[in-house]
Amino acid sequence: MHTQNQTQSEIIVQTGIPRYTLKKHIKDFKDSKLTFAEINELSDKDLEELFVKPEENKVNEKLQTLYNLFPAIDKELKRKGVTRQLLWEEYKSKYTDGVGITQFVWHFSQWKARIAPTMRQEHKAGDKLYIDFAGEKLSFFDKATKETRRVEVFVAILGASQLTFVQAVTSQQKEDFIGACEDALHYYGGVPAAIVPDNLKSAVTKSNKYEPTINETFSDFAEHYNTTILPARANKPKDKALVESAVNIIYTRIYAKIRNVTFFSLEELNKAIGLALEEHNNQLLTGRDYNRRQQFEEIERATLLPLPALRYEFKKQLYATVKKDGHVSLTPDKHYYSAPYSFIGKKVKVMFSRYTVEIFYNYERIALHKRLRIQYDFTTDKEHLSPNHRFISELSPERILLLADEIDKDVKIYISKILNQSKYQEQACKVCLGILAFAKKVGKERLIKACQRALDYGIYNYKTIKKILEKGLDKQKSEDDEQRKMPQHDNIRGKDYYK
Repeated sequence: MHTQNQTQSEIIVQTGIPRYTLKKHIKDFKDSKLTFAEINELSDKDLEELFVKPEENKVNEKLQTLYNLFPAIDKELKRKGVTRQLLWEEYKSKYTDGVGITQFVWHFSQWKARIAPTMRQEHKAGDKLYIDFAGEKLSFFDKATKETRRVEVFVAILGASQLTFVQAVTSQQKEDFIGACEDALHYYGGVPAAIVPDNLKSAVTKSNKYEPTINETFSDFAEHYNTTILPARANKPKDKALVESAVNIIYTRIYAKIRNVTFFSLEELNKAIGLALEEHNNQLLTGRDYNRRQQFEEIERATLLPLPALRYEFKKQLYATVKKDGHVSLTPDKHYYSAPYSFIGKKVKVMFSRYTVEIFYNYERIALHKRLRIQYDFTTDKEHLSPNHRFISELSPERILLLADEIDKDVKIYISKILNQSKYQEQACKVCLGILAFAKKVGKERLIKACQRALDYGIYNYKTIKKILEKGLDKQKSEDDEQRKMPQHDNIRGKDYYK
């Protein structure tokens, strides 16, 4: 009748309903923003909920006082370490005739459900692992830098058993985040069907209500472990309520226990966290005669997927040019790794993980090294060197003496004198190599005579041999020997004495 433009008086005459009731129904109709056709399709139950509001039960003065306190109580519960038990004790101290703890919790739950109704989440065994970072950081004292380092705290909890994993990491960056996720899976000894992270950048590149974009590296990690990433919806705290609850619990059961201890490394801090974590997982659940660990072993461990044979290897990449010495620089570590000499001057891609360094050119791997973090040092594969450089790199005193002996025994003697008097073998080997190179330049015979003359002089270095050869003194040796015959003397035995 109202939608047919009949007046309120006409409607009252025809229906006989009170004017107050009519106004109320018309107001409810307008507020619903529905058309008459849409309302006409509603069931009786829906019509009753729309137009007939149930009368609220009146509460006594004691309960009314309590309900008036609930908004402030709800706000206080959001603070770290504040519990309903604590708030009830504070309430009871102020209102001595107030309700008991059971009634306090029950009425608060009823009030909370009325102002913020939510769908109860049922967690299936082996279904989801909820992960997040705690808001409060921990710290340790770094002896090397003499500074206190603040670190992030990663928290993971299985939906069904509520078995919790906690680990301190240096940052929320991908390498630390994925490493913590992996350690959590190995802590549980299996893989859930899905991992539910918050919308942090290391997990989600672009948030979306229906199809968020997963970080490529995190997606690769999930594929390696045969699981799925289901990010929590933005501004939907209930999607991650379980892990947020776990974070609040660890503030009391882990943070509080280690708050007065000074740690000197991340490993030492995590060891203490691990001990407190085991106490937490082995503590009986409220109102139950079993703990999280027992519940995990009984209902959830068998439902997890098996771990892969190999751990996931997180990799980073950068581009570098192969230097003239045949090495590329891994700038994060300030360490240098060799590449085949034929790629000198080429721009290559360097892929590195926690343990390995790979060098690629045009999608082909040209070098593989074990990752070392020694600053300003070189890791060199001899196969990467040019033939000349490889020959020099493989030089040793033994090999030098062998090469000298192939020329002549006097050359070997002279070379051994140089090696024996030198304090730095690598430099001595280079000097000897330079002397042996004269065999190709002037011939073996001249080098032999030059070494013989230098032995007579008792001077052992490269410059002496070079000067002898340049001045041709090696050629004058036989002539000088003829001119300088041994003088006759009674005290000189002569060569015949030794026959």
